[in-house]
Amino acid sequence: MGIKSYKPTSPGRRDMTVSDYAEITASAPKKSLTKGIHSTGGRNSSGRITTRFRGGGNKRRFRDIDFLRKKEGIPATVKSIEYDPNRTAHIALICYADGVYRYILAANGQEVGDVIMNGPKAELKVGNNLKIKDIPVGQQIHCIELYPGQGAKMARSAGQYAVLRSKDEKYAQVKLPSGEVRMVNIECSATMGQVGNGQHSLIKIGKAGKVRYKGKRPHVRGVAMNPVDHPMGGGEGKTSGGGHPVSPWGQLAKGKKTRKKSKTTGKFIVVDRRAK
Repeated sequence: MGIKSYKPTSPGRRDMTVSDYAEITASAPKKSLTKGIHSTGGRNSSGRITTRFRGGGNKRRFRDIDFLRKKEGIPATVKSIEYDPNRTAHIALICYADGVYRYILAANGQEVGDVIMNGPKAELKVGNNLKIKDIPVGQQIHCIELYPGQGAKMARSAGQYAVLRSKDEKYAQVKLPSGEVRMVNIECSATMGQVGNGQHSLIKIGKAGKVRYKGKRPHVRGVAMNPVDHPMGGGEGKTSGGGHPVSPWGQLAKGKKTRKKSKTTGKFIVVDRRAK
C-alpha cells in the first residue's frame, strides 16, 4: 500500500492524502456475503438521540466477516483483496476446497493465490488461524479471541498486532497494541501475522466534508451552548462556569475512571495500558 498526495488546487486538496489502493484486486464485493445496514442517525428504537453528532454519510453494504474460522483442516485460497467501507483494514475473499466462500481480515503481506488453513494442522505462517497453545512464544498475532469459540475480538484494526509473551498450563500472556498485557485462555484462537493496510494512520482527511461522508456530524462544544442545553453553557465570553469539564448529563468528562471495578475480565489484566 502507498500514500497518494495531490497538488493544492483548492484548500481541501492542500495536504490531503489518500491510499493508492494498490493492494485492492476487486472493485465489487461478493453479493452473497453482504447485506444492507440501516443508518440509525444515533437514535434508538424510540426515536430518541442516544449518540450525538451522527447522521448522513455514504450508503454502504455490510461485509460479513468470518471471525470464528470454524472450518478446520480445509485449505482455502485467497481469491481477492477488497476494500471494506465499514473498517480500516482490508478484507480477503477466500474459497475453501469444498467451495465455500468467506471473508476474513487481510493480513499484512497476504496476496491473491495464497493458501491458508485453520486448526491444529495449519502451518505457522501469515494468515493461518490456530489456537494460542499451538503458537510459539514471541510471534505476532491478530484477531484474538477473549473466550474460546467466541470469535475474534482483539487486534482487528489496520496495522495492529499483539505479541504472545508467555504461556502456562491454562493461560497465555499477550501484549496488546495499547501496551496492556492480558491473560488469555490458551484454547482461544488467533491469526498469525499483522493486520494489513498498515499505512492507514498516515492518511490525512484534508477537509470537513470527508468526515461527513463517514456519517459524523459537527461536534458542538458545551461552552458554546446555552445553560439550558449544557452545564458548561452560558456566560459572557469564554467561560465554563468555574466547574470541572462535564458531559451534558453532569458526569465528569476528564480524568474520571469509567471502567467498572466489578468487571469480570479485570482480573485478567496483568499490566494496565496506562502504566508507565
